[in-house]
Amino acid sequence: MKITRTHSMLAAVILSATTLSVSANNSWEKEAKDAWIDGKAESTLLLNTNLNSFKIDTDVKAGVVTLTGTVDSNVDKALAEELIETLEGVKSVDNQIVVKQKDDEKSEMMSKLTDSKVATVVKTRLLFESEVSGTDINVDVKGGVVTLTGDVDSSAEHDLAIAIAKNTDDVKDVIDKLEVVQ
Repeated sequence: MKITRTHSMLAAVILSATTLSVSANNSWEKEAKDAWIDGKAESTLLLNTNLNSFKIDTDVKAGVVTLTGTVDSNVDKALAEELIETLEGVKSVDNQIVVKQKDDEKSEMMSKLTDSKVATVVKTRLLFESEVSGTDINVDVKGGVVTLTGDVDSSAEHDLAIAIAKNTDDVKDVIDKLEVVQ
């Protein structure tokens, strides 16, 4: 009876060890597949001449590729995602790449926003001034320089319109193309 009990315990130990070994092999295979996908993703990005692969990082978990880093445009971001989605074994792509604007793009955008604000403020002030026929005056702004065009009824109205434009924040200069009509 002791021998049977010993055999039973020995069989249980062998069966448990085999189950643990199979479980460990499955975990190892999943990790190896993720590493294989990660290597393919890194190589794909590296070989693409349109992307700077040194600014894009990849991480793979259970076939899901997470992209992080920075690129110069939305086209580059979309290209990176498209390249990775087509790889064998990739289940999905979590694209967390940030599009980094260049300094000149930022300053150009800020200049346009400032010009738009100035044009709105000048036009509004001209419309609310009862001594100026603001509907007859066009306001254009480029680089902080305001250009006033249109017709006014008197030299006093002309001077008032110019003064309103000059006294507005962010105005660098005023180009006078107003005509006094009588």
